Amino acid sequence: MNIENILRKNIEEYLLDQYSIPSLNFDISRTKKDFIGHFTVVLFPLIPIIKKSPNDIAFEIVNYVNSKTEIIQDFNVIQGFLNISFKDSFLISVFDSRNKEHKNQKELFLIEFSSPNTNKPLHLGHIRNILLGDSVSRIFQYNSINVHKTQIINDRGIHICKSMVAWIKFGNDSSPESEGLKGDHFVGKYYVKYNDEFEHQVKQLVLKGFSEDEAKKNAQIFIEAQEMLLKWEANDKDVINLWKKMNSWVYEGFDQTYKKLNVDFDSIYYESNTYLTGKDIVLEGLSKDVFFKKEDGSIWVDLTSQGLDEKLLLRSDGTSVYITQDIGTAYLRYKDHPAMKGMIYTTGNEQDYHFDVLFKVIGLIGYPWSSRLKHLSYGMVDLPSGKMKSREGTVVDADDLIDQMVEKAKSISESLGKTNDYSDHKKNDLYKTIALGALKYHILKVDPKKRILFDPNASIDFNGNTGPFIQYTYARIKSLEKKNNNNLDFSKVNLNEKEREIIILLSEFDLIAKSACKNLNPALIANYIYELVKSYNSFYQSFTILGNKPINSFRIHLSTKVGEQIKTSMYLLGIDMPERM
Repeated sequence: MNIENILRKNIEEYLLDQYSIPSLNFDISRTKKDFIGHFTVVLFPLIPIIKKSPNDIAFEIVNYVNSKTEIIQDFNVIQGFLNISFKDSFLISVFDSRNKEHKNQKELFLIEFSSPNTNKPLHLGHIRNILLGDSVSRIFQYNSINVHKTQIINDRGIHICKSMVAWIKFGNDSSPESEGLKGDHFVGKYYVKYNDEFEHQVKQLVLKGFSEDEAKKNAQIFIEAQEMLLKWEANDKDVINLWKKMNSWVYEGFDQTYKKLNVDFDSIYYESNTYLTGKDIVLEGLSKDVFFKKEDGSIWVDLTSQGLDEKLLLRSDGTSVYITQDIGTAYLRYKDHPAMKGMIYTTGNEQDYHFDVLFKVIGLIGYPWSSRLKHLSYGMVDLPSGKMKSREGTVVDADDLIDQMVEKAKSISESLGKTNDYSDHKKNDLYKTIALGALKYHILKVDPKKRILFDPNASIDFNGNTGPFIQYTYARIKSLEKKNNNNLDFSKVNLNEKEREIIILLSEFDLIAKSACKNLNPALIANYIYELVKSYNSFYQSFTILGNKPINSFRIHLSTKVGEQIKTSMYLLGIDMPERM
């Protein structure tokens, strides 16, 4: 039962019964802390229709609501705003009946996230993508929406060939096992190696009189990568075998990282399979004059009439570009899931234009499901030292970051002496839980549209707006639950204002979850949790929880419900909760 919805329903009944007004938009919100009340009704939309003063309308609303169900304790009117305070008996009844209504899951949404390249390991930027996609998937499921988690592995193209060429030149037939490296880290090393050699060759050509653009096109290692791409598309046996071997190393590495993050997928598509479908669709569009061919043989789409530019779809040599495989992937996904209500792509905001073009191209082709495609766009993750650049080897690898976070959690926990009686196994599990909670919360508490300056030290603080602070509050509540006397008769309990605030916060969660789902924004959940935890800790510090009186039993019961809500909310962020810290 949501208090705002109950109040709104009662006011709508008042308008219909008293004035035959079937529907009217009016705002209800939490009363600002400077005023007395729990919820505020904005009366301005009602005044010109009812043609009475704000005070008269307020009196009528309160009397009408209380004549039906006596729930309003007091009210005041300030300049057209009706501030309402509810009776404790009503708040307790709402608290006791707090059960989410579970609906049958009917709608299906495909949510794409991660979608890495097979030329480098996952890094901090990927982590934001992965955590957003995973959290949005959980939020959709909470809101009774079927979710199919998917990714597209970018396993082909010039960037993949660069790692392959570098391995041939400098690898000496080595492997991840022979060098003691995780598979994706091993292959990523050769991508960096390629770029080092490429920059060296470009400098040498510039010294010989080439312009920088000419040098980049004529660098021998770049030419070799281009030739390898053509051989790959021609299905050259040796190139394909090397490609399969190096990709298998990377896939094994990716799986290990996903397991660390507690993330999985329902399906995986591979660019090496989908790009051919994309090429066929582009050629079909060309035959229908949806696209056009330039003199060099390249195929383009003209979107200038829609406020965009011309976009390349196939190169003059017949090789595909990113959007080619994206068209093919979208088609294959729809073919596999024709009943889908929508498909959400999780990518950084530097690809906003790309997806604007993609969705319009799919619409031009004539696929009616183009209107069901959405882009979950997010800001980049920066480090105190600046932007990450994988080609220069200056990224923060996901695995290294997770390991560092675990070490920080271990160091802080041991310094506090909280785990002295834990077994080594329990200690390690706790450190991982705290570390991942810190990492995930630190990233997901920020609105996706905003950039993040990632600070590992700030994220793992046990105080403030952090994952460990919320986990510690949950563990504190779990210790209280053991002392519950199970007296659930709260009919004579008088609430204090902090208890009322907590009950109202608990009642609001499903509306928050719906908003997070609608806006593809896990930060709304994170901000809610922090507000709830702050309110609970203020209550905990101000009042005696344990005791033999009915109010003590109620407070333990209230604490338990807060703990349940914290756990549910943090689950939607992909965060586990320790029973003890």
